[in-house]
Amino acid sequence: MTLTVDEQAPARAQARPFALVRHSLALAGRSVTKTLRTPEQLLDVTVQPLMFLVIFVFLLGGAVSGSTGAYLQLVLPAMLVQVMLIAAMSTGVNLSTDIDKGVFDRFRALPIGRSAPLLGSVLGDVIRYVVATASMLGFGTLLGFRAQTGPLGVLAACLLTMFFAFCVSWVFVLFGMVARTPGAVQGLSFLVIFPLTFGTSMTAPKGTMPGWLQVWLNVNPVERVMDASRALMLGGPAGGPVLASLAWALGIVAVFAPLAVRAYRRRA
Repeated sequence: MTLTVDEQAPARAQARPFALVRHSLALAGRSVTKTLRTPEQLLDVTVQPLMFLVIFVFLLGGAVSGSTGAYLQLVLPAMLVQVMLIAAMSTGVNLSTDIDKGVFDRFRALPIGRSAPLLGSVLGDVIRYVVATASMLGFGTLLGFRAQTGPLGVLAACLLTMFFAFCVSWVFVLFGMVARTPGAVQGLSFLVIFPLTFGTSMTAPKGTMPGWLQVWLNVNPVERVMDASRALMLGGPAGGPVLASLAWALGIVAVFAPLAVRAYRRRA
């Protein structure tokens, strides 16, 4: 039986979302392949965080916690959140680079959904989160870090930080669409990352900080994620910090994902 034009339209409308998902996953695979073929792109989420960990632990450990071992327990779960945000930052930089090189001009000539290249790039960068998490936990274990809650607690902390980073990556995608060059995207991203990650209790207890900084900690969403990561790995009340982290993550993606997609459609 042959369908008329009017009868075919609903079928095409139903197939379109599935095609967008299929195309996005295919382009996510392209992004993963590109990353694996150029492993130097992973230096910012492998070597650099490990250098920070060594510097903080062996320079500040004795002064802050009395020993490097105790300080490692304090700083690693929080630093894992910082590493995830640095990994998320690269999403905007890579998108800006691809647009400057004309890669997205080629995508427009393909029979794929217009948003597929954007979604594929965002999903493909999840591999960076996995590599960053594995390298940080592996090296931390060699230094002496020991989780107190078991494998499930560690897994929950990793998944939470990855989900938060994925949601925040839409902020960097927006930067990648509105900034003119990849260098400008990176500069804007660091302006966001530094106060959010270093303006926390990552390197020192909250009680040792001046009052104005403690006020900032109380409204900083990254502080909530760090609290949740510590509770899930080291023990303690985790429900409140986890729920606050999820609420912030969902709020961020609800605001910035539509803005990023709109900016992407104007530029690409």
